[in-house]
Amino acid sequence: MTVGYSRRPPVLFLLTIGGVLLVALLAAVMIGPVDLKPSAVLLEIFDHLPLVDVDSGLDARQAAIVWELRLPRAVLGALVGATLAVAGAAYQGVFRNPLADPYLLGVAAGAGLGATIAIVAVGSGSVMVPIAAFGGAVLAVVATYGLGSAGGGRRTGTTLILAGVAVAAFLTAAQTFVQQRHAETIREVYAWILGRLGTTGWGDVALMAPYAATSIVAIFLHRRLLDVLAVGEDEARTLGVRSERVRAAVVIAATLGTAGAVAASGLIGFVGIVVPHTIRLLVGSSYRAIVPMTVLGGAAFLVLADLVARTALSPSEIPIGVVTAFVGGPFFVVILRTSKRGTQ
Repeated sequence: MTVGYSRRPPVLFLLTIGGVLLVALLAAVMIGPVDLKPSAVLLEIFDHLPLVDVDSGLDARQAAIVWELRLPRAVLGALVGATLAVAGAAYQGVFRNPLADPYLLGVAAGAGLGATIAIVAVGSGSVMVPIAAFGGAVLAVVATYGLGSAGGGRRTGTTLILAGVAVAAFLTAAQTFVQQRHAETIREVYAWILGRLGTTGWGDVALMAPYAATSIVAIFLHRRLLDVLAVGEDEARTLGVRSERVRAAVVIAATLGTAGAVAASGLIGFVGIVVPHTIRLLVGSSYRAIVPMTVLGGAAFLVLADLVARTALSPSEIPIGVVTAFVGGPFFVVILRTSKRGTQ
């Protein structure tokens, strides 16, 4: 069943989701284990705006908590959430598969293997862990594309998905072997796999921002072509669209962003499925509306998920991947029930 455009103006939804994102960012900055007055935090933020000079009442330590801990973490969460969500929407578009997510072509397995090897070799606190995770994610997708064209056949969406399953199975087996050989690192590996958004300041944001911007802009520029691919590869070809070239460009952009997100935050599941489906239910099936709204929705979703992760059991933190899984599991039930109604 094809979902048409919503009668409600997409601009209204865009403004609404933008407002939700703004509220989520403010809440993430105001709420934390250190008790800061929300009004003082707001004044501290306003004090850094041009032509504004107010006294927030926060001392130097409290101001540092706002600017060097909470705000960078919230911004990083927004970047990672936006990237994973729009990558998931892009994969669903190019593969015409509503269950596709950013990890479809083996990104998660490749990143997991790379991170595991780095943790075993140099420890979980090393800068090599995110670098190895990024490299493993990219190499996994390269291997998937290579396997998808093995035998000289044409790469189709189906062959790439099957190749991704095979590559992910092999890399997961390799990761399990490494973990068994170094059982003392299992706790550190699983802590990374379950995802985290802890930052040491704006450095993590600066590293993630170029990957997020490149991925989001590239997918945004291809949003109309994603609508064309939705009618099928043969039909798209008759309209002059080279489906393989479009798919390759979108997959490269989505993979680059996803690899950067994984390197920055570990493996955070369900964002690339929950957010695009929710947006599609609100505004319809056109990627001209889905892509920009998914960017804002993904950012808001992960900022709120991180807020729950670090406050629900404060002062302890729940891995953010656990929070997104608690949301994603019931969401799948809703999607299945909706799909069954649509086919009756």
